[in-house]
Amino acid sequence: MAEQLNLSSLKPAQARKDRKRVGRGLGSGKGRYSGRGIKGQKSRAGSHKMRVGFAGGQMPIYMRLGKQRGATSKDAMPIGPFRTSTVPVNVGALDRFDDGAEVTPESLVEAGLIKNTKTDVKLLGGGELKKSLTVRVHAISETAYKKVQKAGGKVELLRDAPPKRRKPAKAARAAKEES
Repeated sequence: MAEQLNLSSLKPAQARKDRKRVGRGLGSGKGRYSGRGIKGQKSRAGSHKMRVGFAGGQMPIYMRLGKQRGATSKDAMPIGPFRTSTVPVNVGALDRFDDGAEVTPESLVEAGLIKNTKTDVKLLGGGELKKSLTVRVHAISETAYKKVQKAGGKVELLRDAPPKRRKPAKAARAAKEES
């Protein structure tokens, strides 16, 4: 039920800010230039935002650099089945697992070595490994492979080597020959 209105239940109205009245004489504090300063782009009517890359009449940097052509880094954005983003894990970090344990991306998440299993795991050769482990990862460096083997462990790759790219004409010819 709504509260009954009487003299004891009256509350003051919510405070509100008065509208700024500019240009009403010097005594008001907002006269003459109306808080906009003197001249310049910000003193004019309309929007004061410039487009992205605008350098105030100076030649913008994207025009000074010229057109960027050519191949980009192979480590740029992962594209298609050939490039995947990998998260590195060093061999030395695997010492926290028990001797004879199985190391998988899931167990690496539980150990706090990687955040999640969405990206591929690549084992790198940093540090020393003294325990015999079965390691299941997506990729492994040569030094890491040697260190795991030396410690008496086994390595299993979770994915086959990526297929080799062929030029469209050669691929079509190869498909014809196979059939």
